[in-house]
Amino acid sequence: MDFARSVGELSVEIRRQIGTLIDRSGYVTHLIVGSDHSIEIPHLDRYRVAHSRLRGLRLFHSHLKDEALNQEDLMDLVLNRFDSITAAVVDSEGIPKYFYSAYINPDPDAADPWVLEKRRFPGQLIEGYADEVQALETEFTKKNSNLKESQKFNRAFLVGVYDARKMRRTPEHSMDELRELCKTADIHVVDVYIQKKAADPSTVVGKGKLQEIILKSVHKDIELLIFDLELAPAQAKKISDATDLKIIDRTQLILDIFSKNAKSRDGKLQVELAQLKYLKNRLSELDDNMSRLTGGIGGRGPGETKLEIGKRRVEEKITRLEIELESLKKRRELNRKARTRNEVPIVAIVGYTNAGKSTLLNALTNSEVIAEDKLFATLDPTTRRIRFPEEREIIISDTVGFIHDLPPDLSQAFKATLEELGDADLLMHVVDISNPNYTEQMEAVDGILNGLNLHEIPRLVIYNKADNLDPEFFEKLKNDEEILVSAITKLGLSELLSLIESRLWMGKQEKVLAS
Repeated sequence: MDFARSVGELSVEIRRQIGTLIDRSGYVTHLIVGSDHSIEIPHLDRYRVAHSRLRGLRLFHSHLKDEALNQEDLMDLVLNRFDSITAAVVDSEGIPKYFYSAYINPDPDAADPWVLEKRRFPGQLIEGYADEVQALETEFTKKNSNLKESQKFNRAFLVGVYDARKMRRTPEHSMDELRELCKTADIHVVDVYIQKKAADPSTVVGKGKLQEIILKSVHKDIELLIFDLELAPAQAKKISDATDLKIIDRTQLILDIFSKNAKSRDGKLQVELAQLKYLKNRLSELDDNMSRLTGGIGGRGPGETKLEIGKRRVEEKITRLEIELESLKKRRELNRKARTRNEVPIVAIVGYTNAGKSTLLNALTNSEVIAEDKLFATLDPTTRRIRFPEEREIIISDTVGFIHDLPPDLSQAFKATLEELGDADLLMHVVDISNPNYTEQMEAVDGILNGLNLHEIPRLVIYNKADNLDPEFFEKLKNDEEILVSAITKLGLSELLSLIESRLWMGKQEKVLAS
C-alpha cells in the first residue's frame, strides 16, 4: 500500500500516469512515465516466453481519471503476457481510492482472453500473490500438456480476405487449399478468419479486426499469422509493427514448401531465384520487424543473413542464377532433340497439385517416384519409359502440380521446367475426381496450359481416385464414357495404357496420311 501511495503521489504531482513492471521477487525492473491518460510499454522480447505462457512480470500503474482498465491496458496484458495488470485510481492527493486488476484467461477457447477481477478498495487487498500466479501457471501447463506433440509447434492463425467480384472460386475453397498448404509445410492450424470484402490497403483486415486477431493469436499461443494473399511490402510492415507474431503470406508459404521439396540442382536453383525475386522488393523495409517477415517457416531459403547483403548483391546473385539456369535449359534442349531424333513419343502428365500424378506414374511404370498426400510433393520432372508390344515405347514424364494463383515469380522460374510440355505428343490431364472442387481445379489447369500455348497438343482427361467415389456418381461418369482410374487400386490402368497407345500411333498415322 505504501508503494501504491508513493506512485500515486508522484503521478499527481507530474500529472502523468506512472507504470512499474515488477518481477516475482518484488523487484521493479522498469519505471514508465506516460501521458495523463496512458502509458506506453517498452519493447519486450516476447519470444523469450514462447513456451512459458506468463512472462514473470506484473504491471502496476496509476489512473488519474476515475476509470477501470481500458482496452489498451488489457491488450498490453495479453500481448506482453504479464502475470497480471493492476490500475490504481488515485484521488487529487495521489492516495489510491480503489484498484482494478486482470490476468490472462488460461482457457484458450474462452470468449475473452482476459479475466477481470472485481474492484477492490485498499482495505480489501489480500496476501498470497505468488500462490495465485503459480496456480495460473499450472492451468496453462495443464492445457498445453493435452495437446499432441505436432500441435505444440508452428501454430498458425489463417486469415483470408476475398473480394467476391474478383474471385474465381468460393472463399471457403481457397481457405481449404491454404489449410492443405499448411499441412504440407507441417504447420498446425489453430484458428481461421474469413472476410468477404476487399482488403484494407493498410492492414488487410482493418486495424480493429487485426487487433482482435493478434489478441486471439497470443492467447492461443500462436506463432504464425498466415494470409491467403500476397502482402504488399507496406502491408507486411504495418502488420508486423502491430505484433511480434511471424507474418507469412501465401506466396512465401508456397516458396517455403518448394524450398523444402526441391531435390535436383535445377529445382533448387529455380526456387532460390524465385525467393530472391520475392524478397528483393522488401529489402528497403529491412529492420528488426522484417526479420520476421522474410525468414520462412523453419529458416529454409535465403534467410536473414542473405537479406542483409543488400539489394545490389541480391541482384548480382539473381543474375548468376539466371545464367546457370539458362545453361541447364540448353542441356535439356539437347536431350529433347535426341529424343525427337529417336522418334520416341512423349506423354506428359499434368494436373492440379495432389491429383495423384506421381502415384499414377508409379502404377503405370512400376517405379518408385516419391508420392505423398501433400501439395507439391513433386517439384522435379521425372521421366520413365513404357514398352508396348510391336517394339513400341513411349517416354512418360511427371511435372510439378498446378495451383490457383501460383506466385508470378515462381511461375516464371518453373516455366523452363514446363517448356518440355511443348514437345509432348500427348498431355494426360489427371484430375482428382474425389475432390469436391475438381471442376475449379480443372479450369485452373486448363488456364495455365492455354497460357503456355499448349492448347493444340492432344489431351486426355483422366479421372483419378475413382475408388473414393460414391457408387451412383461412379456409374454416371462411366455411362458418360469418362476415363476412370485409380492409381492405388490399379482400376482402369490397362484400359488407359491401351487408350494411350491407340491415341499416339493413330495420331501418327493420321499425320502421315495428311502429309
